[in-house]
Parts: sequence; structure tokens; C-alpha cells
Amino acid sequence: MTENSARFSVIQIDEVTMPEITGYHAHVYFDADTVGVARQVCEDAARLFSVEMGRVHERNVGPHPRWSCQLTFAPDAFDQVIPWLMLNRQGLTIFTHPETGQHLEDHRDRAIWMGEMLELNLSIFDKMGA
Repeated sequence: MTENSARFSVIQIDEVTMPEITGYHAHVYFDADTVGVARQVCEDAARLFSVEMGRVHERNVGPHPRWSCQLTFAPDAFDQVIPWLMLNRQGLTIFTHPETGQHLEDHRDRAIWMGEMLELNLSIFDKMGA
């Protein structure tokens, strides 16, 4: 055993408690000037992949600090959808999180941001009992 190997231990994946990811939400943020661009990005994603496009909300909804459109997709689509969004977001901010049933943790601790990181209104999860 080397000096370095004595300092590190390997964690077996079965030792780690990991909640099941049942899906993902990608929230595409926009404003009055970029609503058309956001709609096109969301429509393109829905057309190209197994993605369900939600409503284009021209108001803040839930914890989201800007207008948004939600894209919902299965775990097996992650490796196609996320790289496509990275390359085709047209300067829009996109907030992506897993769906595990642990709403607060999914939004606060397990998210991926593309573009500007914004502050979410996480107090909504207090009301949900999350």
C-alpha cells in the first residue's frame, strides 16, 4: 500500500443511498423580448426528442424567478436532451433538475444551470411539506 492509497477509500455504489430518478424537468427561462426564441427552442426539443413541452408561462410560476416553459423527459433521454440544450439554448438560461419526489433537494441541491444561475423561491416547498 502506498502512502496515497492509505488516505483514500473506495465507496462501493451499493453503499451509497441514491433516490430513484424518475424523470427530469428542464425549465427554459425567458422574458418579453425572448419569448419567441424560448418557444422555438422548446418546440424543437419536443419535436426532436421524447420531450413533453409544457405551457409557455408569461408569468413566474412555482419557485421560478422568471417566465418559463417546462420540458419533461425520461432518464434515458438525458444524454441526448441535455447536450442538445447546451448547444441550442440561444443564450437563454435553462434550469434542469431530477424528479425523485424530494422536491426541495431536487431544486436546491441537484440542479444543473445553463447560463445565469438565478435564485429560486424555495419557500414554496415549505408549503408543500417537501
